[in-house]
Amino acid sequence: MAVPSLLATAAFLLVLKANMIMGAPYCGPVILASDFDLVQVALNLEFLEAEFYLIGANGEGLDTIAPNLAQGGPPPIGARKANLDDTARRIIQEFGFEEVGHIRAISSRIGGFPRPQLNLSSQSFATMFDQAVGFPLVPPFDPYANTINYLLASYLIPYVGLVGYVGTIPSLVTYNARSLVASLLGVEAGQDAVIRTLLYDRANETVLPYNLTVAEFTVQLSNLKNRLAGCGNKDEGLIVPPELGAENRTTSNILSANSDSLSYARNAYEIFRIIYGTGNEHQPGGFLPRGGNGNIAKGLLITA
Repeated sequence: MAVPSLLATAAFLLVLKANMIMGAPYCGPVILASDFDLVQVALNLEFLEAEFYLIGANGEGLDTIAPNLAQGGPPPIGARKANLDDTARRIIQEFGFEEVGHIRAISSRIGGFPRPQLNLSSQSFATMFDQAVGFPLVPPFDPYANTINYLLASYLIPYVGLVGYVGTIPSLVTYNARSLVASLLGVEAGQDAVIRTLLYDRANETVLPYNLTVAEFTVQLSNLKNRLAGCGNKDEGLIVPPELGAENRTTSNILSANSDSLSYARNAYEIFRIIYGTGNEHQPGGFLPRGGNGNIAKGLLITA
């Protein structure tokens, strides 16, 4: 299965490279990659979420809780236990254990790979937040400092996985892959909804010591993800103008969705542009400083 998968992916990457030369990021569906390759893209995000949540809540990650799933991959850089209130800690802890199950499910049913190098340091998040607001925050944003900071940092992650799964399903061929992704999608959507609801409850609260509210941060973070992905508006903050609200009648935006209240979709290349923080699927950085694992991610590095 791996050989034809690599050939199909390589052919499609040539098209992507041509698009990049012409300055146009690819925004369509991935149609030539195998189910194996497409689902493995998501495994990079599952590792990211697992380590961020487990270490944030418990102070220890996969190397302690499920070392076999890391498959010898390097430990994450800079992650540490967050200063969370008890409710947030219990929720994030549950999310972390859910991600352990996701890694196991993908690895056992599709095929896994070693944990990629992750950069979950305060500096990595601070860089993303500076990009989002358009100026250096003083002091630099620290996701581990308190509950509200950690929830805002979490706002960056599960939604990317959610729209990635939505974008993957139409390109999947086999029932087993579709069934697995649909099941993973349900939990990712639930995690994102919980995080957005917790933040919405504090939407008008100023995030100290910055002169920005929670809602303003979410708008800026969503705008950043849209800019990095380069394929239009597929991410929205917690407060939106009525024309972006449900049936053009709400300014609350607990669930980010399109004009028919359907989930937005992103392809694998949009996902890497966001997670790398570079806006370029060929240029690693951000949360995956050495790039992602799997045939698609590795192929993108080769064609850079």
